[in-house]
Amino acid sequence: MRRTSRDIRVANRFEVLRHIVAARGESRSVSRQQIATDTGLSLATAANLVGELLDLGLLVEVGYQDSNGGRPRALVSINPDGGRLVGIDVAETYVHVEVFDPALTVLASVEEELHPEENRPEQVVRHIVSSFEAANVDPARVLGVGISVPGQVDTDGGVSVFAPNWNWHDVPLRTLLAGELNLPLYLDNPLRACLVAELWFGAGRGRQDVVVVNLGTGVGAGLAFGGELYRGATNSAGEWGHTTLVVDGRLCHCGSRGCVETYVGAPGIMQNLRDMAPTSPMLHPDDQTATIAALARGVAGGDPVAVKVVTETARYLGVAVADLINLVNPEVIVLSSWVAAQLGGPLLAEVRAVVDRHALRRPRAATDITLSALAGNPVSLGAATFALKRYLSALRTPLRS
Repeated sequence: MRRTSRDIRVANRFEVLRHIVAARGESRSVSRQQIATDTGLSLATAANLVGELLDLGLLVEVGYQDSNGGRPRALVSINPDGGRLVGIDVAETYVHVEVFDPALTVLASVEEELHPEENRPEQVVRHIVSSFEAANVDPARVLGVGISVPGQVDTDGGVSVFAPNWNWHDVPLRTLLAGELNLPLYLDNPLRACLVAELWFGAGRGRQDVVVVNLGTGVGAGLAFGGELYRGATNSAGEWGHTTLVVDGRLCHCGSRGCVETYVGAPGIMQNLRDMAPTSPMLHPDDQTATIAALARGVAGGDPVAVKVVTETARYLGVAVADLINLVNPEVIVLSSWVAAQLGGPLLAEVRAVVDRHALRRPRAATDITLSALAGNPVSLGAATFALKRYLSALRTPLRS
């Protein structure tokens, strides 16, 4: 698709803001000259874009920097009072809401449990709305709300095209929410949200070719090529969890058999445990989070069943990750989301060992496999960045010529 001058301006505006926001662990202020150097934009363009962001109230001038004998350089920083962004992670087992300032610093966090039977659109909408209200954010200050929902999403139409674990087909989620939340709403899925969070603040920062493997109830892979999010022709790229791992294997919610997700997603890990030790006290048949937590404790305590289950899970996951390395040749693969966080180092070590046996040597040598080190909820963080970009894109005309 041809990019217009407006598209380029919005992208540059977002890149300038991204550069300043992403300097979390560094100086929180930067000069226009440094922005131009770091982004590759001309000084005139960088200065003009900074001026627009100052006019919007997203930036503030915070002082001056000596410039080796020349005129002091004005420094700008994110304005923490420049509005609020909301990131909402809707998963199969919970709704997690976080409120951010424009620097993407968390100001409030609320989570509500979703029970297995609460999977109809109106039930999920009710939890999203009640969680948002519990976060106690002034709607008048909200610049945008990013909402991540499982499965395939039509971002332009705000439609959940297909969420296999809920058996959703073409659910007009944004329309359903608009009746309750009169705010700018942006929908996407956790694969892309986790990826963006890692590109901004995590293991993907400064890297060009990145894969973020999302391990939760569902499984998928967020992809970035050349430092940019890759969506595919229909925003469906990354459905790696629904590639076939075992021919004629376990039945998947998507209707196929032997999908990666059925062996390494939370329900698949529960099935691995059930197959090995059907009466294990670690198995909580109706509670994924309790089962995964029990397995993590079991591995830490040296329980042989827990160790065997995690080893078997890593065997499946490692083979599937090796396929990703051979196909995509990324610089880094990040294991993210709550299952990866719970099983942590033991899972990572086993996955690396399996990958070493199955991936081609040259691409494997170039790929770092690591756990996400992001604090908090990466999906909510990534969803908030989508809301920020949509806010900048929604500005009808440039603030400055």
